[in-house]
Amino acid sequence: MTGDAIGRIAFLIFLLAIPIGAIFLQIHLSKKENRWLGLILPLITFAISVIAVLGMATYTQEGQTTLLEYVDGELISTIVSEGGIREAIPGAIGGVIYTFVIMNIPTIILLVIYKAVRNKQNRRHDVEKMSVQDL
Repeated sequence: MTGDAIGRIAFLIFLLAIPIGAIFLQIHLSKKENRWLGLILPLITFAISVIAVLGMATYTQEGQTTLLEYVDGELISTIVSEGGIREAIPGAIGGVIYTFVIMNIPTIILLVIYKAVRNKQNRRHDVEKMSVQDL
């Protein structure tokens, strides 16, 4: 194996370690007595998705397209189209919804893990409570 292939494999292992570590951290935090600790990672991923959607506003333009070209050695600027913001709204809304949904997939996964771990703990707690009452 060449050094380049080993570097790529190490990078892929590192990329896989991040979500796996996040899952184990979520399980660990969800098992804690304080229920709010298990919601930290889902809140972080949700905040990142909101920031991504808000950041999309930075890249929207008013709809003016300018064509730059050289004619006889001179740079000439020509306005090709002047569409209003109203024309861009349907596409922008679709892009925002798509980005928001895709960016919240980790949030949903983390919340499912949180709910599963908390339900398991609640059932165990209820069983212990019933066994104490039976005595």
